[in-house]
Amino acid sequence: MRGIITKALRENQRTVEEFVTQNSSNLVRCAEIICSAFRNSRKLMLCGNGGSAADAQHIAAEFVNRFQIERSPLPALALSTDTSIITSISNDNSFDDIYSKQIEALGAEGDVLLAISTSGRSGNILAALNTARDKGIYVVGLMGAGGGEMLALVDLALIVENHQTPRIQEAHIVAGHIICELVEYMLFQGKGI
Repeated sequence: MRGIITKALRENQRTVEEFVTQNSSNLVRCAEIICSAFRNSRKLMLCGNGGSAADAQHIAAEFVNRFQIERSPLPALALSTDTSIITSISNDNSFDDIYSKQIEALGAEGDVLLAISTSGRSGNILAALNTARDKGIYVVGLMGAGGGEMLALVDLALIVENHQTPRIQEAHIVAGHIICELVEYMLFQGKGI
């Protein structure tokens, strides 16, 4: 049992360290894009499936409430939270449309979409990316190894180079927290961008 724990910890540490080292410039760029949207009265939308949906909700909560400092709420919206919308779209149309229809209804040019996927192949995420691009929404992809089909549809790629879903998800939440910390610093503590 201890061997399993030690192996998981080492894999986590290696994956997260490699991700942050390879993506530090893109993490800063992502935070700058989100700050720019907030400064221009635009919003951040987030989406994902399964654990990635939970990560989208988690990150949205950090922006709307607070991350590390008391400050004004920031406009972030996880598109995975309204079960009535999700189930009605799934029932009447297709599960592939659950995010794209919300982006069509709620998204505006100048907004940012942060799409989270370990595989980069989910139909509903790909549809969301296409709709966002059509509306002039800046698209950030937080993805697993290779980026899948998402890679060709995002403006900014944050890729965890690993094929194990748990390790990818662990790096994704670290990325989300880093982005939140950078945004808070840029908007409320630093000199801004």
